[in-house]
Amino acid sequence: MALPATDEALRISACLQLGFIPADAACIAQAWQAQIARTGNTTDWPDAPQDFGLRPWPRQDAFPCCPQQLGLYAVLPDAAWVGRMVRAGVPTVQLRFKSDDAQAIAQEVAAAVAAVQGTSARLFINDHWQAAIQAGAYGVHLGQEDLDVLQPVDLDAIRTAGLRLGVSTHGYAEMQRADRVSPSYIALGAVFPTTLKRMATAPQGTARLAAYARLLRGYPLVAIGGIDTERLPEVLASGVGSIGVVRALTAAADPELAAAELGATIQKFLTTAQKR
Repeated sequence: MALPATDEALRISACLQLGFIPADAACIAQAWQAQIARTGNTTDWPDAPQDFGLRPWPRQDAFPCCPQQLGLYAVLPDAAWVGRMVRAGVPTVQLRFKSDDAQAIAQEVAAAVAAVQGTSARLFINDHWQAAIQAGAYGVHLGQEDLDVLQPVDLDAIRTAGLRLGVSTHGYAEMQRADRVSPSYIALGAVFPTTLKRMATAPQGTARLAAYARLLRGYPLVAIGGIDTERLPEVLASGVGSIGVVRALTAAADPELAAAELGATIQKFLTTAQKR
């Protein structure tokens, strides 16, 4: 039986007081109601996928899978940086090339694809999905705004081409939105304050990150936003298998050394966790 509307309103109010934006507060309240109806549990924080309306696996419409642990995931501004970080041993890279020039975009994406050829590195292209298909990239990464403007036929084109799809999220409502397209991985952020983007949500912190990881346990997860070497252990302890970084590499005095240190820390943590 559904809870009285006043109970849901109280839960929304409580979530707002915890700092969640209204859309996320509503998602939590609805999931809490679903959890109570399913189990009678009124106290535990909801984290079961079915209570948030996430579909069970396997799915026929799912994008091609990628490894559960993508390791160090470098988000880079151009193809030169892609090649440099791949040579430094970074296992997963993303080209985030900002331009409105279609020819420049096509050339940069093709150059980034060429930079990873012959290596085991996985290359995702941010936003420019048509160029990614044309160049034969490993995958595409889309923000929520990018995802919202794509038509079903566009998503079908990416899926049919065999490209993996990653989607950015910043809270529960966006996680539900991402889940509806069954992407290859989901990015969670911003974990800590970042100067790179103006965010609609406050930094999530590691406690929320752990709750998100429990909810999205069926996906490879990438934590991103303000993460450095000192913060790596607490972020990895949340249950994510990948760490996305931007300035930790591009603004480092020695990017290759920074990549080596970050990669080694991630690998050591994940290897130790697997042995437990």
